[in-house]
Amino acid sequence: MGNFRLLRAYEPADGGHRILVDRLWPRGLSKERAAIDDWAKDVAPSTALRVEFGHMPERFEEFSDIYRHELEAGEAAEGARRLLEIAGNEPDVVLVYAARDTVHNHAVVLLDFLRRSQAEG
Repeated sequence: MGNFRLLRAYEPADGGHRILVDRLWPRGLSKERAAIDDWAKDVAPSTALRVEFGHMPERFEEFSDIYRHELEAGEAAEGARRLLEIAGNEPDVVLVYAARDTVHNHAVVLLDFLRRSQAEG
């Protein structure tokens, strides 16, 4: 089963099967430079949750709890299952995201969720 890892969209591609996990395309980034293999819009947090969070670190814990619920049984659940299937066929899966904050963002929560799902599965 493949390993998941994170990389900001604005950093140079360094191999692996690159999947953009944002609902919106990163600003100012060309498709050539992004070198994206797949775009999993459906695994991103709902628009309402993303707007409510507003990238405010003090809201990250609550955001994480709600987003995990979306990944388990909500809007993003099917997308999460698809990423796990991809990891079954790819040795290195790179979750690409655009947020500036590398600690308080949905990709961090998604990575943790996927790794736990692999361990349980």
